Amino acid sequence: MTELRHDWDLAEIQGFFDLPFNDLLFLAHSVHRQNFDPNAVQVSTLLSIKTGGCSEDCGYCSQSARSKTGLERERLLAVEEVIEQARLAKGKGAGRFCMGAAWRSPKEKDFGQVLEMVRGVSELGMETCMTLGMLTDEQVRQLKAEGLDYYNHNLDTSPEYYEDVVTTRTYQDRLDTLERVRAAGMNVCCGGIVGMGESRADRVSLLQQLANLPKHPESVPINMLVRIEGTPLADVDDLDPLEFVRTIAVARIIMPGSMVRLSAGRAGMHDEQQALCFFAGANSIFYGDRLLTTDNPEADHDRKLFDRLGLYTLQ
Repeated sequence: MTELRHDWDLAEIQGFFDLPFNDLLFLAHSVHRQNFDPNAVQVSTLLSIKTGGCSEDCGYCSQSARSKTGLERERLLAVEEVIEQARLAKGKGAGRFCMGAAWRSPKEKDFGQVLEMVRGVSELGMETCMTLGMLTDEQVRQLKAEGLDYYNHNLDTSPEYYEDVVTTRTYQDRLDTLERVRAAGMNVCCGGIVGMGESRADRVSLLQQLANLPKHPESVPINMLVRIEGTPLADVDDLDPLEFVRTIAVARIIMPGSMVRLSAGRAGMHDEQQALCFFAGANSIFYGDRLLTTDNPEADHDRKLFDRLGLYTLQ
């Protein structure tokens, strides 16, 4: 096993990014092989349990009430519907069911329903994950008591670029929520989004923030921005696909024991780019045709790709 470090400096991480591509991938794959079966992929499914109308101003998000995307605000889904969706996802090979709500933070009137969802999905024998925004200590305690396995709360980008993307909550707000989740003994799912117009230095800084947390996130989702008409980031330039692969590789090197997940943006990636990401250390994906409000490759396509690459899914 590679040594786990929490003291990475920016120059070290920048040095990995600057390596010749083949050298970087060789190093990342070597680290990956030391820590994981290189042909195994963990599969999760993500469901939007409450869509639209969020009071936050995240520049990438179609669910912000400030964006002009035409997305309709919807009520919180019924518990029975969520459990049925989880059952279907399990039948298609997903081992973890992730539930996301477009909230700044959960309201008490909805929280009992959220807890029922956690309980019901857990009873199916699936791992549970939720992303609900910022949480209080009491909400974290209740989620833990109901058996929530993972809480997702992304840092999104570097501290330096953050206010160009979000102004309605601070970077420290995000870190505080992560600290509460950790203190309760839950697993952390935390990553970011690339391709939002940030520089490579910002990608370096984001990964430093993640790797220097007191404990590495068990799951690190790396999202490629999905440009959505009507959001502030709809017109940013595309990120070089090989720069995305570099980001995956560096994440693997500096967080060797974490599951690195290919998340949003896969629908726009060629199979060859995804294959490079798996070689570079990605070993988790979201499965299914939707990620909250954006497209995702269909499950059948993923199965065919896994067959072509000789990969298998963890159960």
